Amino acid sequence: MIDKFTLFLPHLLMAIAVWRLLRRADLDDDPSLPERRPAFRPKRESHDQGGRDA
Repeated sequence: MIDKFTLFLPHLLMAIAVWRLLRRADLDDDPSLPERRPAFRPKRESHDQGGRDA
């Protein structure tokens, strides 16, 4: 019982720490780098419904 608890607790705490780090908004924000964010895909118009008439 103690062996399972001593393995489970540190792994749980590390998983919580990683989860909290990944949810940070400033994770990929480095102010020393110039602003360069190429668009992955061009944005589509919001009124485009894919050729369907509603």
